Amino acid sequence: MLVLLALGGNAMTAPDGSATPAAQIEAVGVAVRSAARLVAAGHDLVITHGNGPQVGNILVKNELAAHVVPPVPLDWCGAQTQGTLGFTILNALDRALVDVGAPRPLAALVTRTLVDRDDPHFTSPSKPVGRYLPREKAQALIDHGQVWQDRGEKGWRRVVASPEPLEVLDVGPVRVLVAAGHVVVAAGGGGIPVVREPDGSLRGVEAVIDKDLTAALLARTLRADVLVIATDVDHACVGYGTPEQRDLGRVGLDELRRHADDGQFASGSMGPKVDAAMRFVAGGGPRSVITSLTHITEAVEGGFGTVLEAD
Repeated sequence: MLVLLALGGNAMTAPDGSATPAAQIEAVGVAVRSAARLVAAGHDLVITHGNGPQVGNILVKNELAAHVVPPVPLDWCGAQTQGTLGFTILNALDRALVDVGAPRPLAALVTRTLVDRDDPHFTSPSKPVGRYLPREKAQALIDHGQVWQDRGEKGWRRVVASPEPLEVLDVGPVRVLVAAGHVVVAAGGGGIPVVREPDGSLRGVEAVIDKDLTAALLARTLRADVLVIATDVDHACVGYGTPEQRDLGRVGLDELRRHADDGQFASGSMGPKVDAAMRFVAGGGPRSVITSLTHITEAVEGGFGTVLEAD
């Protein structure tokens, strides 16, 4: 089967959230062991990943250096983290594949994702990024054209657009590499956001694309057999934090959509993952699974996690 595995950005930091280079290398090494077992089981694999903590580090550097050099725009942040994390994943995965006796050629692609230049999120940015700052420190970044909001006692925080992903533009090379037997890392961080100008040219934009939604789009475009959304829990659940909390196992699209409409999944955590799983299946994908990294092989084979299949 062709598996699209979506890794969260926090899977590439230490358990305490540390994002030092050493901590990221160690965390990636742990994360890819499960991916290597998928390959050893005979599956083709495309990996996409989050980049929130890594972009956060770059934004802090922007803040500290704003009086000296211009801030790096978010599309550049995405490209930089795709390169750094892609390189780190390749190194770790290469070792893990040798360890399980399944060496494969590998590739990481800097990948663009097309969004609509008229997406309403650009006129009403609401996605918070980076850390809180006092007004006087935020002002230097506001002077560079960034949008910051007063968040009360915590201080000011930057907000950016989070437009809908329309197309993964570099899917062609992904197809070619997979067909040639490569494990491919692509569309990290949701892809580098670009818009198409009236003359047909492409331009990077200041935005953050939800990486799970791009994962669903990429999986559908590649005609993947299963989309696996790896997180830090074994199952999605309903009734979270109440005596009625219940893990979801195998579930149909209609049932999962009812739970989502009832507000069972938090918008900042499980909500986007459930949305992505539903989009893939609703768009014709055979199966989506939400589960922890340690169980993704069982998930792919259909016996573990929150397994969504068409009704």
